[in-house]
Amino acid sequence: MATGLQVAGLASNFDWKSFVDQIMTLERAPADRLEAEKAVNNQKANLLGSLTTKLSALQDAIEALKAGSLFGKRSASSTAATNAWSAIAAVNTAVSSYKLAVTQLATSAELKGATNVGSALNPVSNDVSGLTVANLPLSQPVTAGDFSINGKKVTVALTDSLQDVFTNIATATGGDVTGSYDRTTDRITLTSTSGSVMLGAANDTSNFLRSMKLGNNGGGTVTSSASLGSVKPGATIATANLATPITAVDGSGNGTFTINGVSITYNVNTDTVNSVMTKINESTAGVTASYDGLNDRMVLSNKSTGDLGISVSEAAGGLLGSLGLSGGTAFTRGKNAEFTLNGGAVLTSQSNTLDSTSHGVAGLTVTATSIDTQTINVAPDTSAMRTKIDAFIKDYNSIQQFLDANTKVSTDSKGKVSSAVLASNREIQDWGRSLRTLAFGAVSGLPGSIDRLNDLGIDFTPGTSELQVKDEGKLSSALSNSTSEVEAFFTTATTGFAAKLDAFVTKISDQNVDQVKRINSSNTSIDEQVAAIERHLAQQRSLLESAFIQMENAQSKIKQQQSALDGMLAKSSS
Repeated sequence: MATGLQVAGLASNFDWKSFVDQIMTLERAPADRLEAEKAVNNQKANLLGSLTTKLSALQDAIEALKAGSLFGKRSASSTAATNAWSAIAAVNTAVSSYKLAVTQLATSAELKGATNVGSALNPVSNDVSGLTVANLPLSQPVTAGDFSINGKKVTVALTDSLQDVFTNIATATGGDVTGSYDRTTDRITLTSTSGSVMLGAANDTSNFLRSMKLGNNGGGTVTSSASLGSVKPGATIATANLATPITAVDGSGNGTFTINGVSITYNVNTDTVNSVMTKINESTAGVTASYDGLNDRMVLSNKSTGDLGISVSEAAGGLLGSLGLSGGTAFTRGKNAEFTLNGGAVLTSQSNTLDSTSHGVAGLTVTATSIDTQTINVAPDTSAMRTKIDAFIKDYNSIQQFLDANTKVSTDSKGKVSSAVLASNREIQDWGRSLRTLAFGAVSGLPGSIDRLNDLGIDFTPGTSELQVKDEGKLSSALSNSTSEVEAFFTTATTGFAAKLDAFVTKISDQNVDQVKRINSSNTSIDEQVAAIERHLAQQRSLLESAFIQMENAQSKIKQQQSALDGMLAKSSS
């Protein structure tokens, strides 16, 4: 660009820069028209992108209708008004009513250990002066506080010995009630010299009487209802107060036993009865171990119901023997469920969950929770079918609404005509008409009486291309009573309603993508044309500005020369 005087009109008094801007604006008109065309293209591309999303949703809805499993879905429920059994019917379970009469529920086998496996409070003497209350091996530890005997409060501290408590009882009752311990029965006896013994009050704060298993009997002598000493499940096995010593361990205290052939290891110095029970419960032995504190014994129960055994094994002198689980233990066999189906022969099941392996009805599973007779109705799952049909109608209507809104031409009350963005796209307008034709048409070659949507109570909303459920009763009846015909209408390969509609939607989806590609290609060409115009305009502006600057410079020099001449003439005249 030329250098020199560049302020527009300084020498010439002509605003040539504004003049250049006006010329550039006129010269840029073709680019403006191209950019306006691109803006419309972008609108079209955005709308077609939205249409792509709607077409994809419709295809998903059609795929759901094409799935044969939809029409094979079943609902299963008991007709019982109360305590209804739960029931599940798999896909294609035979639709019918099944009368199940359960006469025996399945139970788990149980192996109960011997009672009173814990050592007595004092196995060698009746003297309890050395037994601290806090350390008594009871199934229910004593809490500090007070308890009542014959209306008198007796205070017990955890640091007291059991003999201290007996002394406190005698002191509180003025010597009327005395306490004693018998090591042979491992029980406490309270005796009154004047009459009956009355135990407890509503405001007692210690559970001493309950821990000692003492209760009112209306007499003058009250004795513990059962032995007091018990196993301490939370203590290490070596200190758990087991009455029978464990000898089948190595020098480090390690031992082992098996339940149902599964080996369980333990260490008497580090494991507790609780931790051993956890090992059993988490093993693959298939049993649950628990401790019955009331009877001071261990119990093994099968995790599975049915007439299944429980086998235990260990060397003599092991932990199971100390816990009373080997030798003369009480084994209660589990029971199999017994029932009839539709009045037939008695059937059995190891589980209360009655499935096809026990009753023979493929796909039907019933969980019985009571001895009862209940009828299980297996019916088509019409709610699942209706949900998918409603979804199809919604997505179909969404496309028709979109096409109608974006291709319409309207005239207002003053006669002004307005055209939607896609109004000139005949191909897209044809899509809406073709979709309506397909939705309205019949499917040929079907075995039943249902061959069009109208047979399902589905028709067009008057004045639109949108579908609606016009006859609810007709649709419900078809889904419930003609499920196989509905299935054939929707799912027949190639010629079924869903197959034909899916093929068409796939085709127009591809065409829609092609239209977007063409628009994008057109926009690329527009960008290139606009860029070329902008380069030309930049060159033109540069040339014009250079010429005007040269003009300004020339006029400036002329003015300077005129000024010099004027000065010279003024001097000569003087």
